[in-house]
Amino acid sequence: MADWEYDYLIKLLALGDSGVGKTTYLYRYTDNKFNRKFTTTVGIDFREKRVMYTGKGADGATERNFNIHLQLWDTAGQERFRSLTTAFFRDAMGFLLMFDLTNQQSFLNVRNWMSQLQANAYCDSPDIVLVGTKADLQDVRDVNGRQARDLAERYGIPYFETSAVTGVDVDQAVTTLLDLVMKRMEQNTQGGQSSEPNGSPIVSHEVEEAPVRRRCAC
Repeated sequence: MADWEYDYLIKLLALGDSGVGKTTYLYRYTDNKFNRKFTTTVGIDFREKRVMYTGKGADGATERNFNIHLQLWDTAGQERFRSLTTAFFRDAMGFLLMFDLTNQQSFLNVRNWMSQLQANAYCDSPDIVLVGTKADLQDVRDVNGRQARDLAERYGIPYFETSAVTGVDVDQAVTTLLDLVMKRMEQNTQGGQSSEPNGSPIVSHEVEEAPVRRRCAC
């Protein structure tokens, strides 16, 4: 990639069971293509994309455009890589929690992934978007949409049904997560430090990981 100045480096992490389609999803998002040839991810991999985000300036009122360099981390879903992948949870600023709409067990395992997130992420309530994959495979669908929406509502997180084949809602899910991350950063920047509902402070991890006006020479 050519040199490109950016305002923030934002790290997002995709997680979920092996085979739910994390790699093809991220490839669709970054390259706008569907690739059938991916093999199972071993450990950790990542893709990158540059986007423009419109948010609030330092005064909290004026709108301004930010150049965002996105790193999208792709984690292995197999149990044998779990200790390696969870080590990356604390460095991520937002999470795409994925399950396969044609695989009921991958949906049931969302609760386990949420428990791991709450134990290992940068705070007790990290920014998460729940993503159902393979929405194009309606004939073999195994997860009811109401089930998924109810679970997302219970956790208080957005939910999208996506397809790496057609591209439906792939961009929207990532954009929604980025918006959550940026709004948290805006609150931390304007308020100095935000708090959890119980009153304990949140360490402004995102600001530490998002240097201003750096140059990318990838």
